[in-house]
Amino acid sequence: MMFQTHNKSWNSPMLKSLSFKPFFHSLNPITTVPISTPKSISSLSTLSLNHNSSTTSQQTQFTVSYLITNFGFSSETASKASKLVQFDTSRKPDSVIAVFRNYGFSDSQIKNIIRQAPDILKCDPYKRVLPKFEFLTSKGASNIDIVEIVTRSPRILGSSLENSIIPTFESVRMFLPSNEKVIERILHCKHFFGHFHFIRNVKMLLDDGVIHSNITFLLLRRPSILLTYDMRNALDLVKEMGFDDPTNVNFCQALLAKRAMSKSRWDAKVVVFKKWGWSDEMVLEAFRKRPLCMLASTEKINKVMRFWVNELGWDSSALVKRPEVFSYSLENRIVPRACVVSYLISKGLIEKNIELSTPFGVNENVFLEKYVQCFKEESDDLLKLYLEKMGV
Repeated sequence: MMFQTHNKSWNSPMLKSLSFKPFFHSLNPITTVPISTPKSISSLSTLSLNHNSSTTSQQTQFTVSYLITNFGFSSETASKASKLVQFDTSRKPDSVIAVFRNYGFSDSQIKNIIRQAPDILKCDPYKRVLPKFEFLTSKGASNIDIVEIVTRSPRILGSSLENSIIPTFESVRMFLPSNEKVIERILHCKHFFGHFHFIRNVKMLLDDGVIHSNITFLLLRRPSILLTYDMRNALDLVKEMGFDDPTNVNFCQALLAKRAMSKSRWDAKVVVFKKWGWSDEMVLEAFRKRPLCMLASTEKINKVMRFWVNELGWDSSALVKRPEVFSYSLENRIVPRACVVSYLISKGLIEKNIELSTPFGVNENVFLEKYVQCFKEESDDLLKLYLEKMGV
């Protein structure tokens, strides 16, 4: 009964007659009155903006004019540079140029540096430039070395001496016998400074078990490998290819070979090997034996295979066991020795089923002793043939 009574109350005529309107609909609209800025404040702001704009414009004009006059920049190049650096007097840029000239930089070298790092013109050279030059000098670099280092990579000028240049130099020094050798490597690879890849990558190699001598090998052979941004992926890839002993020099040689070329170049070389009868497995076997064989160009691989297979009539598979042959000079080593071996086979002095690639892996004295001098009756003819093919 209670529920029935309650329901009836909601249906009463009085409630039905009520008109419910939202509260905010019954309010009068609010009129917003704009707040006026006092004329004095508005005028000051306008004057300030105009002054700043005028100052910036003057600096831009001065900078563009300076770059054109002092470095021979085109108007377009100078305008682009002025977006990175601006100055309204020649005091700082003149002092920067003076420091460069005192160290022997030519006008063209200074121009090249400014083109790549125009912001150097607004620095205090005695705080930003000179200390770096003095550090390199203290480590044995000559003025000529400094000019070469900076010209090849102006990035060093923007690197922190304490946080980048010194730590990187000292890290390289750990693996080389002298400061002079470090300078030599820096000259060889222009991107040593300006990032922290080297220190990070060396730590990664050491943590993975790579020994100092193998890191030294990379520094001496191709230091840019140690500056790669994805060293972790490179290490994992080498391990997947069967190089599981980081203390072995082959491990770092494989790392070098894989990082020294793009995937497309690698694949192109595999295609060439397969054209001459190798399988994917044979390519991998050869790579595991002598990783640096993959540094041979496709042209070199074709030349060696063409001579080996077409001219000598030998099986290309023999080279799987001695893939370092692809690293040897065709004219000065492969052809002369192959002609001697071919002569010996034709005379029945050695078996045709010998390891054909063996004579190519020994040094010259051993080769002459085993394949020329030991055949007393034929030694004169063999030596003549060998020297003739050597072009002597």
